[in-house]
Amino acid sequence: MVVVSQEQSMGLGLWVLLLLGAGMEEAVEGCSCHPAHPQQLFCSAEIVIRAKISGEKIVSPSNSSSPYMKMIQYEVKMIKMFKGFDKAKDIQYVYTPIFSSLCGVKLDSNNKAGYLLSGSMWSDGRISIGQCDLVESWDNLSVSQKKNLNYRYQMGCECKINTCYTVPCASTGDDECLWTDWLLDNSLNGEQARQYACIRRSDSSCSWYRGGPPPEKDFFDMTDP
Repeated sequence: MVVVSQEQSMGLGLWVLLLLGAGMEEAVEGCSCHPAHPQQLFCSAEIVIRAKISGEKIVSPSNSSSPYMKMIQYEVKMIKMFKGFDKAKDIQYVYTPIFSSLCGVKLDSNNKAGYLLSGSMWSDGRISIGQCDLVESWDNLSVSQKKNLNYRYQMGCECKINTCYTVPCASTGDDECLWTDWLLDNSLNGEQARQYACIRRSDSSCSWYRGGPPPEKDFFDMTDP
């Protein structure tokens, strides 16, 4: 079980006090997530599973009367675990803030929909998920992404993925892959996100790897003017 550090506990306590002290007269401005390749989200997560959502209810883990402290408890039926074997053997529930402005996610619990869920573990063993985690409908994942979950993403967790927004965009080392989806497709869910994993090679350098047919278009050298 992961134990929250003293610094993390103090940070969480201050966050709660600030919300309560302000009275939450206005909703938080919004949830802001740093752009991340699916592999980065996989590597930073403590738990990654495939599951079906079988139910939901509103709970208040902190026993606070404030509606902003309430969370959605999703009941899940775990199908497969991709990461977190050392932390949990079975997962029956995951938790997310009730408000999207606090990075809460809304999942379909009526049709027992299948999802890829990633998140972190609280000190009491409960799993927290949010908009900044790898949370996606299983049917929306590409075949390559589903394969990469098994071992390729894990193989590249020591590699760095640098997001390119403008040109020139140059690699700062051999252990880095340049993520160019935003430049080529104006999207963070482009070819590299859906088809590629950045993995470490035998010479300790990192490069993009795609299993399956070659891409329809080549990635251009981002160091070119």
